[in-house]
Amino acid sequence: MGEKMYSSASRFSVSMCVYEKDNPSWFRQSIDSLSSQTVKPSEIILVVDGPVPKELNEIINDCELNELFKVFRLPQNIGHGNARRLGLKKCSNELVALMDADDICVPDRFEQELKIFQNSDPDIVGGNIAEFIGDVDNIVAYRTVPQEDAEIKEYMKKRCPFNQVSVMFKKSSVEKAGGYIDWYCDEDYYLWLRMFLSGCRMVNTGTVLVNVRVGKEMYRRRGGWKYFISETKLQHYMLKNKIIGIVTFCSNVAKRFVVQIAMPGKIREWFFCRFARTSAVKKQR
Repeated sequence: MGEKMYSSASRFSVSMCVYEKDNPSWFRQSIDSLSSQTVKPSEIILVVDGPVPKELNEIINDCELNELFKVFRLPQNIGHGNARRLGLKKCSNELVALMDADDICVPDRFEQELKIFQNSDPDIVGGNIAEFIGDVDNIVAYRTVPQEDAEIKEYMKKRCPFNQVSVMFKKSSVEKAGGYIDWYCDEDYYLWLRMFLSGCRMVNTGTVLVNVRVGKEMYRRRGGWKYFISETKLQHYMLKNKIIGIVTFCSNVAKRFVVQIAMPGKIREWFFCRFARTSAVKKQR
């Protein structure tokens, strides 16, 4: 059998999760960014991860009136990784795009991704993100990731090589790698590593696909013992599976200890903006 080819007319699913702490107004904006796409999905799978407040529930009720949406309500919160796993299971198409409940897609996000699937048929396609505070036009930084398969797999040895909210992938390739498995704050990185081990081919567009909300809360989540232990266990997984050697393992763990444990929150925020992102000012030059 030859490779399956895709076009701008290809059917694809969008998988989203929403839970009680999501902001209703931001959730509405996220949904609106899907309806304004140049190429629209054939279905949107929305997993409601546990009970939600009235205002969020009203928006979800509106979604249920739209035939494009398939809504699955869970009686209790099961965690992001498990909710992602359920969402993927419910998708009826081979191509699946991920979406968060508070981010905003650029209008041609899906068109760009489908073109890459059509031209080179990879297993996963992602892109860069623009991080903003408050208004979507107030972009403060960009998270850029390598584009080509070999570069992505080398980058993976030190940092997560995809922006999860930007990816579109083959459902069969993700399932072959074991699918989403809950891993504190790193269920996406864990999945990309397993896809790498299963021989998947990876691509990033080199363009901004999603505008992502950021703030001090994001930097607080990137620190603390629970987060550090989770990341260290992931480094052990990489070492055990010979993705990295002992020198890289020690270096990765040491750097994470400094950033996630030793650094106060304000300094961590400065560090991420200075070294882990491209500032909006630099981008404009």
